Formats: sequence, C-alpha cells, structure tokens
Amino acid sequence: MAKQQSFADKAKAKHRSSVVNVKFIKTVKAATGSYKFQEKFVKIDDISKINTIK
Repeated sequence: MAKQQSFADKAKAKHRSSVVNVKFIKTVKAATGSYKFQEKFVKIDDISKINTIK
C-alpha cells in the first residue's frame, strides 16, 4: 500500500496560533524577610504587550 500522507502534508495541516507563551517570574517578600519566586506561564497575543503583565 502506498503512503497516503507525507510529513510535509502533516506539517502544513497544523494550525499555528498567534499566541506566545511566556514564563512570568514574580518575586514576593516573605514575612521572614526572605524573597520567594512564583513562576507561571502566561499566554500573550502580542510580544509587545509583555510590559502589561502583573
């Protein structure tokens, strides 16, 4: 049997989204005086909006 779908056809079929995933790291001062880091991934429509994350 012949192969029906090539890798190029499969790669073209995938839809690329315009959303960019960014790792957001926030520092929080604990009651003991030390700093803790909170990490989370944020989805942004445009990379120019990166300064608006809080």
